[in-house]
Amino acid sequence: MTPFKKRVVIVTGASRGLGKEIAIKFGKAGERVVVNYIKCESDAQTVVEEIVRFGGEAVTFRADVKVAAEVEAMIMSTLNLFGTLDVLVNNAGITKDGLLVSLKEQDWDSVIDTNLKGSFLCMRAALKSMNHNGHIINIASISGMQGREGQANYSASKAGIIGLTKACAKELGRSNIKINAVLPGYIRSNMGEQVSDRIYEHILKENVLGRVSDPKEVADFIYHLSLMNNVSGQVFNLDSRIV
Repeated sequence: MTPFKKRVVIVTGASRGLGKEIAIKFGKAGERVVVNYIKCESDAQTVVEEIVRFGGEAVTFRADVKVAAEVEAMIMSTLNLFGTLDVLVNNAGITKDGLLVSLKEQDWDSVIDTNLKGSFLCMRAALKSMNHNGHIINIASISGMQGREGQANYSASKAGIIGLTKACAKELGRSNIKINAVLPGYIRSNMGEQVSDRIYEHILKENVLGRVSDPKEVADFIYHLSLMNNVSGQVFNLDSRIV
């Protein structure tokens, strides 16, 4: 039997919400995890402590994903500490909702820069050092396929991530690096709770099962996707809103 090889995994935006669940899932599975955060250091440290409590290895690293130098520093620190990088999960994201007619340019820029440019910067930096069996998983959104009123910036950023995923999968298949996107569905996280009651009810109505997504179930899917060797360039919708 081939011995289990501990992979090195970076999860961006991993101090809370879905990112936290993803980091914990990889950590509990025996992988070595870099828990990226930008503001919530204590929350990120709590994630590390939970992973360690279950016998895993994890460290925190503060980096703003929309700043190239900070992203490069995170990748270099990971390589210096663990010697390799096997999996990148681009989870970091923000919303700043508003109708297009009144949407501030700065709110457009910050969402596009964090969600889309941040994914690009992390992918570009990681690919310079990722081994030839690596996997990148980008967290997109059904909003990037359907669009949503009041979320032109967010929808555009997530649509961009889907395009980025498909284009880069074609570029990197020859290097055996897999790149996929996941639409996790609506999750009642810190970001998800910012939506209005009206939009929340609309989301439930759209979902044929009438429910929201379970972040632990999404994290399980992402972990198992990271183990697949013949899947790349795909977009996986993990809730029951029909696209």
